[in-house]
Amino acid sequence: MAREIKFGNRMMGDGHPAYVIAEVGINHNGDMDVAKKIIDAAAHAGADAVKFQKRTPEVCTPPEQQKQMRETPWGYITYLDYRYKVEFNEEQYREIDRYCKEKKIDWMVSVWDEPSVDFMEKFDTPAYKVPSASLTDHNLLKYVRKTGKPIIISTGMSTMEQIHKGVNIVGEDNLVIMHCTSTYPCEPEELNLNMIGTLRKEFPNNPIGYSGHEVGLVPSAVAIALGATSIERHITLDRAMWGSDQAASVEPGGFERLVKYIRVTEAALGDGVKKVYESEKGSMKKLRRVVSE
Repeated sequence: MAREIKFGNRMMGDGHPAYVIAEVGINHNGDMDVAKKIIDAAAHAGADAVKFQKRTPEVCTPPEQQKQMRETPWGYITYLDYRYKVEFNEEQYREIDRYCKEKKIDWMVSVWDEPSVDFMEKFDTPAYKVPSASLTDHNLLKYVRKTGKPIIISTGMSTMEQIHKGVNIVGEDNLVIMHCTSTYPCEPEELNLNMIGTLRKEFPNNPIGYSGHEVGLVPSAVAIALGATSIERHITLDRAMWGSDQAASVEPGGFERLVKYIRVTEAALGDGVKKVYESEKGSMKKLRRVVSE
């Protein structure tokens, strides 16, 4: 079985350019104009897709947290009210759909609950993402699988046993597994990029990706060198904006550099077959004193 799957109009997996996902999440803070500016930045940078988050607040917000109060840009409100403030409705998602088509960039969402899957079935996105927090929600995994779309699962805050159980539940067909550490931002010592190789050995039929929350760009390029076939990083207009994910996000100029680093890394890896390049022959003629076969 080839380690590749069809993702919309292109292939993702070994032997194909890395699929770069710009994770908008809720960095738009419920503002459509901000969301569009982030989409613009992702498209300009050369990302393949932007990704949002879809929750049904009253379903996926734990009851003990719903009435907790917090300071927000909308005032001192309950956590449940805040969750509603950052959720886009159907009309807004239709505008996102239209705008992404105009900008020629894929879009998708992380689904956090079953009603959100039903909601998203109104749209023709290339895949569904199941976030790390929901990897152990086996009912949700089964529900997403029924859609027939490719699925991406993230593995943050999970043991290997939990990852295997999740994969067994959702099935290996049309499945991308993302290595992830769910700390925002994440220190280098906890990125554990060698897990990419571990996951490639554990799941030889599946493309393995990397969902990063570090500060900086280098680890994401290193992830490509270690075999990641997709990269997901949060994107924002300004890391100083309000929101819990902003500090672990990449600003537009940085995201443009990130995509360039990924493409340079891919080009530099080569095929592993030693050869004498045409460009070396001039140096060989000038510098090599002893010629041997």
